Amino acid sequence: MSLTAGEPREVVGSREPEIWRMLQRVQARVTRAVEAGLLVEHDLALASYDVLARLAESPGRRLRMNDLAERVLLSRSGLTRLVDRLQRDGLVEREACAGDARGLYAVLTEGGAVRLAEATPTYLRDLRAQFTGRPEAGELRRCVAMLDEILPDPG
Repeated sequence: MSLTAGEPREVVGSREPEIWRMLQRVQARVTRAVEAGLLVEHDLALASYDVLARLAESPGRRLRMNDLAERVLLSRSGLTRLVDRLQRDGLVEREACAGDARGLYAVLTEGGAVRLAEATPTYLRDLRAQFTGRPEAGELRRCVAMLDEILPDPG
């Protein structure tokens, strides 16, 4: 849809596609920067870091594979391949669910906890660097509040 001179953009059409594209660009830029540091300094992809962090935050350092896939925003098959690699590296183990013969848990190993602890300062440093000098703290809080209204964190 094209704009007529002097016509406010909000009246002509929705801003949602523009906001969505902006969010995608921010996410891509931050992801590239944070992952670069993790790969160079710890040989750890951002998706792997995210899996380790989600497991570390969970009771017993374990999550059902389906729940983990939802939390790290991967398909079940994508998560399965990632957990295969993490298991080969000794960072994660699989454990059968007692009440569900088909269900599996991903469990953070001690080696995974150590690798996560080593990588976390790099993750935080590079993440913070993406926001340094950009929005001020109050603006960031408002941004978080607005995004939380759009999509509350499921936990």
